[in-house]
Amino acid sequence: MKDPAALTAVMDLFEEHVRQMHPQVDLIVGLDARGFLFGPLLAQRLGAGFVLVRKKGKLPGPTVSVVYNLEYGQAEVEVQEDSVSPGQKVLLIDDLLATGGTLNAACELMTRQQAEILGCLVLVELKDLNGAEKVKPHTVFSLVQY
Repeated sequence: MKDPAALTAVMDLFEEHVRQMHPQVDLIVGLDARGFLFGPLLAQRLGAGFVLVRKKGKLPGPTVSVVYNLEYGQAEVEVQEDSVSPGQKVLLIDDLLATGGTLNAACELMTRQQAEILGCLVLVELKDLNGAEKVKPHTVFSLVQY
């Protein structure tokens, strides 16, 4: 992110993919914390809104939360109750897809909010950890795969 040309290239690739595959997007949903960096930039380019999915206890007002399992315990993510309306078309974005736990929990939050999940976007996907399997039936678009 410190290289302006590289950041522009990343955002160009995300934007191109979304415009080709999902011409109508209402909201970009960014996952805590680096999804907060890419998400607003993409939302602005698309003319869409931006919504935060955060770790438990970080958002003001009424929230909806999901508990999920980690390799070493449990975690919880939440979204503000009024941030997503039923039927809104959403794309989720984060920097890294590893085991898929956080992204899957965020998808569950969007399902509870009755959003239409168009897909998931990540900068890097660690293929050997099979995180994309955990978020099925939702698709994952990754710019870099290891």
